[in-house]
Amino acid sequence: MAIAQVLIPAKWQDQIAPSSPSAGEEAELIFKAKIDQNWYLYSSDFDPDLGPMVTEFQFEANDTYELVGGIVPQNPSKKYDSLWEGEYTYFKKEGSFKQKVKILKDDFVIKGLRIYQVCSDIDGKCIPFEDEFEFKGTSAKAEGSEGSSGSFLTQRDTTDPYSLLSFMMIAFLAGLTALLTPCVFPMIPMTVTFFTGRGDNKKKGGIQKSLLYGFFIIAIYTLIGAVLAPFMGPETANDLATGWLPNVIFFIVFVVFALSFFGLFEITLPHGLVNKVDAMGDKGGTAGIFFMALTLVLVSFSCTGPLVGSILVESAGGLVLKPILGMVAFSAAFAIPFTLFALFPGWLNSLPNSGGWLNSVKVVLGFLELALAFKFLSIADQAYHWRILDREVYLAIWIVIFALLGFYFLGKLRLKGDDKMETVSVPRLMMAIVTFSFVAYLIPGMVGAPLNAMAGYLPPMTTHDYDIVAEVRNVIREEGGISSDERTAICDDPKFGDFLHLPHGLEGYFDYEQALACARSQGKPLFIDFTGHGCVNCREMEQRVWSDPAVLKRLRENFIMAALYVDDRKELPESEWYTSEFDNKVKKSIGKQNMDFQITRFNNNAQPFYVILDGNGELLAGPKAYDLNVSNFVAFLDEGNNAPKKPGALFSGFTK
Repeated sequence: MAIAQVLIPAKWQDQIAPSSPSAGEEAELIFKAKIDQNWYLYSSDFDPDLGPMVTEFQFEANDTYELVGGIVPQNPSKKYDSLWEGEYTYFKKEGSFKQKVKILKDDFVIKGLRIYQVCSDIDGKCIPFEDEFEFKGTSAKAEGSEGSSGSFLTQRDTTDPYSLLSFMMIAFLAGLTALLTPCVFPMIPMTVTFFTGRGDNKKKGGIQKSLLYGFFIIAIYTLIGAVLAPFMGPETANDLATGWLPNVIFFIVFVVFALSFFGLFEITLPHGLVNKVDAMGDKGGTAGIFFMALTLVLVSFSCTGPLVGSILVESAGGLVLKPILGMVAFSAAFAIPFTLFALFPGWLNSLPNSGGWLNSVKVVLGFLELALAFKFLSIADQAYHWRILDREVYLAIWIVIFALLGFYFLGKLRLKGDDKMETVSVPRLMMAIVTFSFVAYLIPGMVGAPLNAMAGYLPPMTTHDYDIVAEVRNVIREEGGISSDERTAICDDPKFGDFLHLPHGLEGYFDYEQALACARSQGKPLFIDFTGHGCVNCREMEQRVWSDPAVLKRLRENFIMAALYVDDRKELPESEWYTSEFDNKVKKSIGKQNMDFQITRFNNNAQPFYVILDGNGELLAGPKAYDLNVSNFVAFLDEGNNAPKKPGALFSGFTK
């Protein structure tokens, strides 16, 4: 078997000027890198949250010198990368960084660590390095080392030319993608009902208000991009998506709207307020439309946050025009369909003899609103381990809701405002067939069927109290001569295993250090799944990719597994708290520490995110993100499992 060559594409030469500074003088540390052909070195002056690994210089503090300002890269090139959706800086052929210091003693000693990444233009290969440098007072001679390879982050690089137009097109496509998220869909019936009940039969007035609704959506999103982005860290969107308060509020709001759709009550403004609004002309109507637009933005942000985040990060890098234009493009794609939904009720009101069929539309939307409301409650339930909505409870609620909807289509269930049905129309019959077919699909889920088509919308299989399908599978495996002990690849009881679980009966850990120790003990690679309770794509990967026999066999037999939940709110004992070197914040919970680990170690904050490490904590294969292609995932697992294991000490790049 061929042995891969150790690549060191960048060689450093370090010097100090003047060459022999005395106490009281200022000096300049100069770090120069000679970079091989077809390779480039990332600079230090772009947003570290973007994705690529920025170059860092860490100085050991002592009483012989002090830093004056920060590290300054010398004229790096800039480029926009469509993969990371942001601008980064880099060097080719030669790179240079300077750091001013004030010398406090003649026998000064300046030591530090240089962390950087060099990538190839040819095959997208990226190699991170970490080496030491040293300057001493008497000889004023730099003693920097070249560093060693030890790649722990492999990422693809693109060279798309930067342009505002291409960036806005990407943002527009992101906005269209956001319309498919589960948090956005419940706002459709809200919009339809709100504009149906405006009481404005003038077509011109209805169009103006609908366009105003779309304008407010764009304005609010753009305002978020221009004002809030500089203050948002990588955990903000995650906090909004999984926090109990916003999700419980969304749940209550959707239930209230559903009950209103069913005819229990009308959601109207107080008469006194309405009279004051009427006296002020159109101001009240404008305020109501603005509130609906604001509600849409707030509710959808828990799902659209990851898409918005890549645009917002541009503001953090000091740019002004680019993030604003990006948010305009994103929100325009997002607002256009809702503007049309707002226009549609105005057209309905202008039609003669609309009758009870319009009420039927509201009732159907009410059923959908009620079903989707439980998605929000489920997210908070999983993140805080309330165990209110386990999988079978959630499924039971949905089965009942959609069964009642099917009976409603057939006219067997009537609500306030409905016309009496003598016969069932063909469209209602077809909708009843679709609805009951969906109910029939859900029922096997009560006994453990995976329901892959609904992955991401249902609580994970691990919350199912009694999984008959898994029990039958275990019996078959036992009869095939594979004992329970042989299937279990873990060394000891997993920390947090009483409330965290892996899917498909897999055994593993939920703490990095415990999992790494077991991987080293058994000589197996460590598979880490950075996941989240509220991560839709994580559930899709588990249900549609992990469930494949080829994938499941490899995960079970070839790896020690660790699922690191980045949104788990379980607070750890105070003795386990630590202050992050990334944002200088105290990390108290399981989720906060796992998120910090992912950001600090892998320069990534998106989920799902999969890495395969050896017992030393070094990457054996390039990280893998969301990809529903089973063959690609199998190839990723095989690459990690077949990679040569390197001897050496435990990786110490992340300490608590």
